[in-house]
Amino acid sequence: MFKRLFGMFSNDIGIDLGTANTLVYVKDRGVVLREPSVVAVTTGTRKVVAVGDEAKRMLGRTPGNITAVRPLKDGVIADFDITEAMLRHFIKKVHHGSKLVSPLVVIAIPSGITEVEKRAVRESAIHAGAREVYLIEEPMAAALGVGLPVQDAAGNMIVDIGGGTTEVAIISLGGIVFSRSVRVAGDELDESISNYLKRAYNLMIGERTAEEIKIKVGSVYPLEKEMTMEVKGRDLVAGLPKTLTITSQEVREALLEPVQTILESVRISLERCPPELSADLIDRGIVLAGGGALLRGMDKLVAEETALPVHVAEDPLSAVVEGTGKVLQEFRFLRKVASYEGQPA
Repeated sequence: MFKRLFGMFSNDIGIDLGTANTLVYVKDRGVVLREPSVVAVTTGTRKVVAVGDEAKRMLGRTPGNITAVRPLKDGVIADFDITEAMLRHFIKKVHHGSKLVSPLVVIAIPSGITEVEKRAVRESAIHAGAREVYLIEEPMAAALGVGLPVQDAAGNMIVDIGGGTTEVAIISLGGIVFSRSVRVAGDELDESISNYLKRAYNLMIGERTAEEIKIKVGSVYPLEKEMTMEVKGRDLVAGLPKTLTITSQEVREALLEPVQTILESVRISLERCPPELSADLIDRGIVLAGGGALLRGMDKLVAEETALPVHVAEDPLSAVVEGTGKVLQEFRFLRKVASYEGQPA
């Protein structure tokens, strides 16, 4: 009874705590916040200077007394205190309810994380001001977010390529039949581009530039019309600023290794899939979600490798957070698909 009473006065929220971006869904209001998972702190005292968009603009450009930190690595918490500060900032920003009642929070987590890593997420959220915390696996949240009929007695396959992890899952009857989580995703793709330019041209670029190259000219499948882009960085030999032009073919070559790892995870998941569910996938196909789904030709490449129909989610970046929103709307279903973590007594 008390929980229902609390619920009336608080804004329950769903969080997609991503390595690259954090998205927040408020019950009955939809997605209200979409900001980079970056925090700027003062060096030494670790006092928070900026969070989100403002902090991301500082990446690679900070003076000696300020450090821009990404507190999540490979989908899990790498810096507990900074994650807590970031969560507190985002919860405060969206929770306009009574200050007396803390929100119930649903957080999407990678399917392959350990119990210790789960506890770190739970404790960060509770210290940041959550009343109750429910953890839901990212592939389940993504499947709900893209509108897959997860409660049917039929196979649904989702591939969620995020910033830190790629989640592949086969879902049936409201549960995950088989899932595979690899710590190769958007960040690894950016790193591959940086390493390629260092190796081929002795050019040093920052992580923001690598991400820009991936978005503007990145592809994993031959394009009808190949593209070029001017890249600015530092010459490792001369030590001076340098500009060069890179082609989409070169970027494709740079991305080859991490993309093969993602494809291998999809193949392994299909091999482990029970035969009845495999038969369902021939008709239903695979759904791609997450930022990596927007990489040019990713759907064609997965379709070619698996011989199955491949669909890209309507809004791949919001799939996971929309899924947390759906479980907030239906409390009985929330109990079924999420693991509950209450506030310590």
